[in-house]
Amino acid sequence: MAEHQISTAGVHRWVIELFTAAGSNTQEATLTADHLVGANLAGHDSHGVGMVPRYVKSWHGNSLQLNRQIELAVDTGPMVVADGGMGMGQSVAWQAMQVGIARAKAHGVALLGLRHAHHIGRVGHWAEMAVSEGLVSIHFTNALGGKPMVAPHGGAEARYLTNPFTVGIPRANGEPVVLDFATSSIAAGKARVAMNKGVPVPVGSTIDAQGRPTTDPSVLFEEPMGAIRTFAEHKGHALAMVVELLGAAMIGGKATYPKNYPANFGVMNNMLAIVFDPAQLGTGAAFETETREFVQWVQSARLDEVGEQLGGILLPGDPERRARVARAESMPIDSSTMDELRVAAQTVTADTGKAVSDPVSLILA
Repeated sequence: MAEHQISTAGVHRWVIELFTAAGSNTQEATLTADHLVGANLAGHDSHGVGMVPRYVKSWHGNSLQLNRQIELAVDTGPMVVADGGMGMGQSVAWQAMQVGIARAKAHGVALLGLRHAHHIGRVGHWAEMAVSEGLVSIHFTNALGGKPMVAPHGGAEARYLTNPFTVGIPRANGEPVVLDFATSSIAAGKARVAMNKGVPVPVGSTIDAQGRPTTDPSVLFEEPMGAIRTFAEHKGHALAMVVELLGAAMIGGKATYPKNYPANFGVMNNMLAIVFDPAQLGTGAAFETETREFVQWVQSARLDEVGEQLGGILLPGDPERRARVARAESMPIDSSTMDELRVAAQTVTADTGKAVSDPVSLILA
């Protein structure tokens, strides 16, 4: 599958152009572009501009709602639950995090629920938003998007989606620690990217419709449907169950079972975030000392083959920081994803009568 380099700044402008034509206000279109292109910059193409076609299908099917403002369904001061009304996730999650950050600064800690949001993208983005304000955040996020894609440990059929777990920890004298991973062996978006590129997924990550191991990503997108396995067998399954219950059911959101599946290509996220201000603990100096000593100790380990290939022992967040440097001017995109972006632009143009530029113009090489 052919791969191209596209202009990073150019694709950011194009995403704004497309969603503005679809009806988003300037702030929403810009937040969406910042987030999607930011995911590509961080090396997570699964959550980047390749999601635009899915969003456009959802908008075309009247599932994704533009220009929504969150409504506070619960507000006790430090505990808040916001309803996103299936609004653009990059906007309603930003609004909710603004509330959570303000409450954490006011009370020391905030419990923030966001329910009924359209796809909120890379959850690490929201942890980084808290970290940038000097706050720690812990996120439990579930997802509903048509059919489930992840099989429970011991099961041969999918029952939930990738249910990520995310933590952001600021450091006064070093790069923040940002943990963000799916509880599945691979993210669904990474399987989509693999299929578009025509490459296999890792051995042991997926099963076909008969429950047999396979490295063919198409089994996740074509009938009869296979499934992704959880990471670390029963451990990933157990964490996924906890994420589902805390991230959705606990805050009045929808858990993953057939009655709750969104229609018309919609992707719904529910998220529970615990946000707190470490400065109000009064342990900052001890934290910095202990963190520095611990990190130095961990990174002093003799390297194996993996460590040699990586160039050292990395902290959570280091791969994303490296990717941002490498992709500052241009980023890769495969031909299949580019074709999908063209169709998305044509759909918005046809539905609104507002011309959207052909994304092929973004190709540099």
